[in-house]
Amino acid sequence: MHEEHSGPLAGVRVVELAGIGPGPFAAMLLADLGADVVRVDRPGGSSLGIAPEFDVTNRNKRSVLVDLKAEGGTARVLGLVDRADVLIEGYRPGVAERLGVGPADCHARNPKLVYGRMTGWGQDGPLAQRAGHDIAYIAPTGTLGMIGRPDEPPTVPVNLVGDYAGGSLYLVVGILAALHHARATGTGQVVDAAIVDGTAHLASMIHGMLAAGGWQDRRGANLLDGGCPFYGTYETADGQYMAVGALEQQFYDEFSDLLGLADTAPARSDLARWGELREAVAARFKERTRQEWTAVFEGSDACVAPVLSLREAPGHPHLAARGTFVEHGGITQPAPAPRFTRTPTAVRRPPARPGADTADVARDWDVPALTGDGPTDPPKKGS
Repeated sequence: MHEEHSGPLAGVRVVELAGIGPGPFAAMLLADLGADVVRVDRPGGSSLGIAPEFDVTNRNKRSVLVDLKAEGGTARVLGLVDRADVLIEGYRPGVAERLGVGPADCHARNPKLVYGRMTGWGQDGPLAQRAGHDIAYIAPTGTLGMIGRPDEPPTVPVNLVGDYAGGSLYLVVGILAALHHARATGTGQVVDAAIVDGTAHLASMIHGMLAAGGWQDRRGANLLDGGCPFYGTYETADGQYMAVGALEQQFYDEFSDLLGLADTAPARSDLARWGELREAVAARFKERTRQEWTAVFEGSDACVAPVLSLREAPGHPHLAARGTFVEHGGITQPAPAPRFTRTPTAVRRPPARPGADTADVARDWDVPALTGDGPTDPPKKGS
């Protein structure tokens, strides 16, 4: 029996050509929103180097096993394309075309298809054919250079800023916009989501501030990059940290009062005294533990919060009350986001095991060739 999908994208069919990083995460987000995502894994696979059952980015999906380089492999994938609304691929430019599943091949069979392409450098430009990873993509955009202390090398923001924020999320936005257009006009298109483009776009506000003279083009010298003593992190007595974001005057007043900074609080408005203010704030935080400071600021508008680890985060009272993290299949993981009042989302399925759902997908999508029970060139979508 075909499982019931919930979420605003229920009824949308997505083919994901297996890869790693931002493509799978984008497909997971679509799956979280209710889309029927079929991941086309290849024999031998490509993974994060962890067991498939722990790869949360493959949750809420189903998997079929197809070797695109083997005889009949391309036809089997095109059989899925015939039935799909969206395709996601993350190969280097030109690879999908060589495998016979490029945009022209797919649109010839399914003109309404939204063809999502996820790369670091984009489909064109001098570096389009070069290899890379998150850190190399965000470096030329100016984004990496903004992050970190002024007297140290730039801080690596894990792979969140490039792969997922500048990559996956922009791919999903593009797919949803193109899907809306396809349903209105009957015409699909290609979405070229490049991490360099998305990451540059994330810094739009900063570029505006830079043009207006309100942002210095160097690390640790600005309001939001750690240069400001009332927007940053401070060590506590037990070697933990508190995060401070008391930007507006009324929040700063509450912050300085609860911290006990009456003498140095006026330094807020004097850039020449920011060093003095930072030292005073740091000294005060060193006097108590993270737990003690959390209790001091609890219930206030001082904009102060404890810095928690990944394992600690699910236990935070607010996150626990909202169910920001859920446990499914023995794995504690972030719940689907955002939330919807009429079409609720959920973690419905554990991470897809490569090839485990071939028979179910062949039946549900009416592509018998996936299991070798029918011709490798099934009827086109709508026939």
